[in-house]
Amino acid sequence: MIFSKIDFINLLPFHIYIKKNIKSNQLKSSIEYKKSYPSVITNNFKKRKVHSAFISSIGSRNEKHLDFGIIARNEVDSVLILPNKKSKDDFQSKTSNALAKVLNLNGEVIIGDKALKFFIENKNNKNEYIIDLAKYWQDKYKLPFVFAVLCFNKYEKRLKDLTKNFDKKKIKIPQYILEKYSKRSGISKGDILEYLKKIDYDIGYKEKRALKLFLTLTKNKGIK
Repeated sequence: MIFSKIDFINLLPFHIYIKKNIKSNQLKSSIEYKKSYPSVITNNFKKRKVHSAFISSIGSRNEKHLDFGIIARNEVDSVLILPNKKSKDDFQSKTSNALAKVLNLNGEVIIGDKALKFFIENKNNKNEYIIDLAKYWQDKYKLPFVFAVLCFNKYEKRLKDLTKNFDKKKIKIPQYILEKYSKRSGISKGDILEYLKKIDYDIGYKEKRALKLFLTLTKNKGIK
């Protein structure tokens, strides 16, 4: 099974869990090898170059998936739009770009670790106007937002077995891994841990409603 990895901080607890629970060294290697940002991973999955991956929500339409994803139930701090800047999509995420359009917001979209760093550095800067797209969605629709869904095209049982015991609250991130991500992103270890408190993974009733609504709204606007 080839599992593709979104190489962002938001999936750090899951990747620590999955590496501890994978027995095959070959699979461990493939997860590290098949890593990229959401739009590339979605394209690779659509071309069936990988068997399972967290797919950007807008790309999950008609794909088989588990009730597992990347979810924000309040502000997320890493998916932003900057209304004072020229309108520009972020090449790394089709879902975030689509979300801005569905919400009729104009400006520059930034996502991922670079967006989190920008937010931390500018949250008290009165000259920067920042809109958190997850929070804006929730204020409008009273629902969480699902940014990605764990999809598969083969090995459903193996994937279910691999993920069934995941519990975010029980995952302890080793200091050396925190240090690695901190150096890479320019975000302090403390800020990384605070950020991860805002990310959830289980898709329940409200999350399913939210995902269905988002896909309906994008379809109505002709966004793919």
